[in-house]
Amino acid sequence: MSEQMRAVEITSPGGPEVLRLVDHPVPTPGAGEVLIKVAYAGVNRPDALQRAGLYRPPPSASPLPGLEAAGEIVALGAGVQGWALGDQVCALLPGGGYADYVLTPAAHCLPVPKGMGLHEAACLPETFFTVWSNVFQRGGLTAGERFLVHGGSSGIGTTAIQLAHAFGARVFATAGSAEKVEACLALGAERAVNYRDEDFVEVLKAEGGANLILDMVGGDYLPRNIKSLADEGRLVQIAFLQGPKVELNFAQIMMRRLTVTGSTLRPQSDVVKAGVAAELRAKVWPLLESGQVKPVMDSVFDLSEAAAAHAHMESNAHIGKIVLKVGG
Repeated sequence: MSEQMRAVEITSPGGPEVLRLVDHPVPTPGAGEVLIKVAYAGVNRPDALQRAGLYRPPPSASPLPGLEAAGEIVALGAGVQGWALGDQVCALLPGGGYADYVLTPAAHCLPVPKGMGLHEAACLPETFFTVWSNVFQRGGLTAGERFLVHGGSSGIGTTAIQLAHAFGARVFATAGSAEKVEACLALGAERAVNYRDEDFVEVLKAEGGANLILDMVGGDYLPRNIKSLADEGRLVQIAFLQGPKVELNFAQIMMRRLTVTGSTLRPQSDVVKAGVAAELRAKVWPLLESGQVKPVMDSVFDLSEAAAAHAHMESNAHIGKIVLKVGG
């Protein structure tokens, strides 16, 4: 193994053009870590926020972007159990996925589902960890409940629709074009709202309100989400594409016994993330291996085209996940 690798670094805060391919030292796994030779790396909104200077990585994390990857384990740190050299895995990463090699805690790895290619497996960790921890663990979604996810054609949205449908919920989604609406319906949403033409508040109120909403838009969606909830409904906030600050009438939350919560994945402890990985392996990986749930892929860019991949993501033209091809 060479001592140097290709990696994409953020040269300064800014637009996609600040991403640059450089030579970088290959990292060495510490206790409990594995070194993965990356085949494909997922591209996610937090990568773009980090690039723009709006989402600083934790102090212990790699400054390189990239929060998920799929590839082969090529080195084991002290004390690693359950994995062997040569195992093909997909993994949630603390950072550094836009590179030939990346480190991550062994407990954050999952086997590549049987019958699935590495390019598809690279789409799984960030969205599936996020959806499972927020929709099912934090949001407590159960069969028969009405579930609304905004951005239904995004990586998070396509994952949330499929998992909520697979576990028996009634699924509603919002999207911004007729093509994206059709994609949501094909994945299991019973109703998909084109937010350019319809008001999701009225649609959900006509159904009795949402028991659970997963939102990454924020801004003026926050008070509209409150109006869309059924009594004792729950709102889980995971991002703020339109900003985190808004005026909100808390009297409605009190009178209707609503719950407003949220989380971000990256700052949480390794132990918490390992727990999410274990639940995914037990409860969701069988759905992936049976084909009941599938990653939705939009496009593949070469590692050297990371700037173009970011520009495509920020255009909002994509449906599903964007990945970078790194290795063979």
